[in-house]
Amino acid sequence: MTKTTADRLLLPDVLKGVAVLLMIQVHLMELFARQEIFNSLAGKISLFLGGPPAAPVFMAVMGYFIAKQGAGVMKSIFRGIRLIVYGLLLNTGLNLHLLYHIFTGELALNPLTYLFGVDILFLAGLSLILISLLRLLLRDSLSAWLAVLLAVVLPATFIPAGMAQNQWSDYVLAYLYLDVPWSYFPLLPWLVYPLTGYCFYLISGKYLNKVTDRQLFMATLTGLVPFIVFFRYGFSITADLPSYYHHNFFYFLWAMLFLGLWTMLFRQVTRWIPFWPVTGFLRWTGRNVTTFYVFQWLLIGNLATAFYKSAGGWDLLWWFIGITLVSGLLVWAYQEGMKFYRLKANDDVLK
Repeated sequence: MTKTTADRLLLPDVLKGVAVLLMIQVHLMELFARQEIFNSLAGKISLFLGGPPAAPVFMAVMGYFIAKQGAGVMKSIFRGIRLIVYGLLLNTGLNLHLLYHIFTGELALNPLTYLFGVDILFLAGLSLILISLLRLLLRDSLSAWLAVLLAVVLPATFIPAGMAQNQWSDYVLAYLYLDVPWSYFPLLPWLVYPLTGYCFYLISGKYLNKVTDRQLFMATLTGLVPFIVFFRYGFSITADLPSYYHHNFFYFLWAMLFLGLWTMLFRQVTRWIPFWPVTGFLRWTGRNVTTFYVFQWLLIGNLATAFYKSAGGWDLLWWFIGITLVSGLLVWAYQEGMKFYRLKANDDVLK
């Protein structure tokens, strides 16, 4: 790998690393924070930080690399299926403590809404499968991909709030579009973010190589104006979780401004301090983002049953530090275990 390639990979790794850390803090705010803190300005800021800089960034980076890597269709489909299976296993794992209390009769809750909650791993898996199939038809036609992007986000603007009928179809449609409490990242509208990343890769290959730093700076200043003008709108949608999970076309446009500005900010950060320990940690976290995401949810999900809505402000800070450190240690231990397993497997093959 050349230095230029390594520098280019630093930015997406750092973006993913920041995204997963912001997901940790928002999960803690949603599940651990006392209600008065959740409803406060600090709670709304936490929800905002766990909004556009988190899942949209993560999915856009994923779409960019789907286009960049150009993996075969069957390989991508199997990878997508694997992510969906991981999502089901994660839903089971993070809710084990809660499910125990449900099945022992201590809590009167519907376990299916927890087992089949539409989390980001399902979105990632379904997006990977659909984009891989679309690539067979669209190839590298930027106009065709942009048309698909609009075909995804525009209908989502007019989808009414769903009414759960306690039927099996509720759990299927929740993955596609149905606005029900356990549908966090349905394909409509969330498929638009990996499609955005895919389109950005096509655009960058054709046009951005000729763009100077000065032109990028001027574009950033230009984008900053409408972002600030409509900031209250974007902030209010993000701080209202049902509206955020099932947002419309206008919010998507505002989120695109945010993603552009956020990316430019971290582009400069990774240029100025590429070798700082914090940058290195964010890069390592981003490289292991799926594993990190799984471990933090296993910890937070099971602890939340015992500590639900009980934490004050400083408690949340200590929880964040603790969950981040323990998740990092678990990721490291997992990596070391996999290295040992691969070495052992290779040793067995050589015998």
